[in-house]
Amino acid sequence: MSNLLTKKPAADEHAPYYAKYIDAVPPGNVVETLSGQIEETLATLRGASEEASLKRYAEGKWSLREVVGHMADTERIFAYRALRFARADATPLAGFEQNSYIPAARFDARDWRKLIEEFGAVRKSSVLLFDGLDAEAWERRGVASGNPVSVRALAWMIAGHEVHHMKIVREKYLE
Repeated sequence: MSNLLTKKPAADEHAPYYAKYIDAVPPGNVVETLSGQIEETLATLRGASEEASLKRYAEGKWSLREVVGHMADTERIFAYRALRFARADATPLAGFEQNSYIPAARFDARDWRKLIEEFGAVRKSSVLLFDGLDAEAWERRGVASGNPVSVRALAWMIAGHEVHHMKIVREKYLE
């Protein structure tokens, strides 16, 4: 099964849009990557003050709190998709509009430290989900947002989504 966890998903395992996330993940076991990412991410986020967490680097951009909330929401959705498909549920799953989630969630009114803790808990849950899958589950596929996607690709997408957003956080929010 190690090849399933270390070889990046093929192009037919995900929509083309997600290649940028998958490509951003360093080589290695994706479950170990997911597990290893979290401490550095949490340490980075904990270094931002309450005031800094409300920063927007440009007009119309999300605050740091909104970015972290978006990361948690997206990971939950991707992990939910992975759970459904891993359990052989072939029901096509609808997409989600990330920009509609932000105002509804009111992340800027949330406690910054609790938002960081929540993201950590979401990641721990994802790691436990993926760590418990057998080879057959990793290879299962389903349809989400009108596109075929494998359970394996979803794990890589979660890892790459974090890489993508934390790069922006470091460059634009914590400069």
